[in-house]
Amino acid sequence: MARRKGKGRPLDGILLLDKPAGITSNGALQQVKRLYGAAKAGHTGSLDPIATGVLPICFGEATKFSQYLLDSDKRYETTISLGTQTATGDREGEIVAKTPVPLLTEEVVERCLGRFRGEIHQTPSMYSAIKKDGQPLYKLARQGIEVEREARPVTIFELVLRGMGPETLDLGVHCSKGTYIRSLAEDIGTELGCGAHVAELRRTGVGQFSIEDAVSMDTVVGRSGDGPEGMDPLLLPIQEAVVNLPRVELSEHTGAYLLQGQPVQVSSAPKAGLVQLFHSLGTEERFIGIGEVLDDGKIAPRRLIAAQ
Repeated sequence: MARRKGKGRPLDGILLLDKPAGITSNGALQQVKRLYGAAKAGHTGSLDPIATGVLPICFGEATKFSQYLLDSDKRYETTISLGTQTATGDREGEIVAKTPVPLLTEEVVERCLGRFRGEIHQTPSMYSAIKKDGQPLYKLARQGIEVEREARPVTIFELVLRGMGPETLDLGVHCSKGTYIRSLAEDIGTELGCGAHVAELRRTGVGQFSIEDAVSMDTVVGRSGDGPEGMDPLLLPIQEAVVNLPRVELSEHTGAYLLQGQPVQVSSAPKAGLVQLFHSLGTEERFIGIGEVLDDGKIAPRRLIAAQ
């Protein structure tokens, strides 16, 4: 997975990290990048410091495809605490209101949750990473500045009640990109008439990636003592970022033309949309990026990896 020289170790691939609590996503990224000695790395969607779970980290050429993971559906398991509202919408924030929690039945809670399934409009928290005039909202919030935020459409594909206590709800959430679980918790609390905040949050899936396949930070740190030979096998190949796209295999001749930026005809290609591109070179085959099927049926390059 090594390639051209630069500052740091040239490295391509994806680390599916199980982010620990108590660290920001950027903090986790910088720690992993340092352990790998990598020249280039980026993460694919922030998790709050209290949150744990799936955080794909892309190295080198894989960063070209990070947007496809950012745009993927997400899965979460969360515990929300009822009766207490905080400034940040999670347990780390200052308490701003306390309200008695009514006696809730599973039927009442299910009726409430039903109002949040499907496409809904959600107002992002002031403590989100959304930018206003180039400044993340959470930085403005820490300065005591609150700005107007527009409600955004998001989709809750699945919202499952996994358990409940007198003042807690355990939920499973499958949602579209851009969904804020803390905002969902606050809205559910409002609907139940008692307010709420996120007490625990774990991201269990990003697109095709599942928490079962994630690697803990302790594992990465432990393997770092063995050098690249111990760490590099933890990386997934670049094409895992777009594995859900249809696969198209290009002959040596056809692939050469496409790598020069020219659209090419491939008889077995889908009729439309984006595709994974694999270039056959003798007995070997390598992933070279993604293309798009044009109206005339030809495949045009859209994002290609650097020659290795």
